Amino acid sequence: MKVLVAPDKFKGSMRASDVAAHVAAGIRAGAPGTEVLAVPVADGGDGTLDAAVAAGFHLVPVTAAGPTGQPVSTGYARQDRTAVVELADACGLVRLPGGVLAPLTASSVGVGQVIAAALDAGCRRLVLAIGGSASTDGGAGMLTALGARILDADGQPVPDGGGGLEHVAAVDLTGLHPALAETDVVLASDVDNPLLGDHGAAAVYGPQKGATPDDVARLDGALRVWSGALARALGVAEGPNGHPAAEVAGAGAAGGVGFAAVAVLHATARPGIELMLELSGFATQLGGADLVVTGEGSLDEQTLHGKAPAGVAAAARAAGVPVVAVAGRNLLSTDQLTAAGVRQAYALTDIESDVQRCIDDPGPLLERLGRRIADSL
Repeated sequence: MKVLVAPDKFKGSMRASDVAAHVAAGIRAGAPGTEVLAVPVADGGDGTLDAAVAAGFHLVPVTAAGPTGQPVSTGYARQDRTAVVELADACGLVRLPGGVLAPLTASSVGVGQVIAAALDAGCRRLVLAIGGSASTDGGAGMLTALGARILDADGQPVPDGGGGLEHVAAVDLTGLHPALAETDVVLASDVDNPLLGDHGAAAVYGPQKGATPDDVARLDGALRVWSGALARALGVAEGPNGHPAAEVAGAGAAGGVGFAAVAVLHATARPGIELMLELSGFATQLGGADLVVTGEGSLDEQTLHGKAPAGVAAAARAAGVPVVAVAGRNLLSTDQLTAAGVRQAYALTDIESDVQRCIDDPGPLLERLGRRIADSL
């Protein structure tokens, strides 16, 4: 009997690697002799570095600017000449000092600094996991860290953050890191929003980052100025939304980092979970499995739309392997679970009514769920 344990993190509670370890321990205790493999996964948001390291990449430490400029200890995960870079760990919401939101001034400089470090070290394939961003700066900060100069009408650098983009008069890309010309950049993202408008980066995701309605209007206008300036800098015909990449599905990802990556770094986008499963060698490890256990903190409607458990379930179903899920809580009906390819869900709240305990100390509870799963083998 072979069981593959492939959960995402329990956000705000436990890393994916620890979730997998506790569930695996419970299964081994309940069904001695069972081959249990732990393969923690991620969908391109926070936790991507942990998942990459668990898959055999090694972590290269980097000190970078957090979303409001304070230095943070982060890094990238490397295997051969491929680097996995996680925006959230460098300059995402989880890196805001005291959790204080900064909708107009938060920047993506930090992720650009991590990319530059990977390029300096010889990496020539970059996987950019861009979920969990704190900024709406159109990727301007990222490009600045990679050598771009973004200037106002007086020839001075514009301030960091999306608010500063309304002052952009010129963009100089001649100083971009030379290795970018020979580097393959892939975005791990499930967002299909354009850069601008009612479905754009500011309108849809700005409020989550603290933007008021007035801030949203200001940011959207600033992104429009930025898009036009970037089109002129690249010698691209300027359309109604500036650079044509502003209209590409996914340009609005990570506050517009997707836009800058496509327009300047010539990045291609792939679903985050699909890309991470590929990097982890999931298909190979799936061979011969009798059961897959996936999961995340909350199984809900969002799970069904490109989140890690849905991706794991789809891959397992394609291979004919049954799937069950563990979660902190389960808000999906039996029919929804079945449609997603999940045979049964095991939730911490099924065995512990104290929700805070489920959040603060999920390990022993996950082991109990693991033993329950073992009983069904």
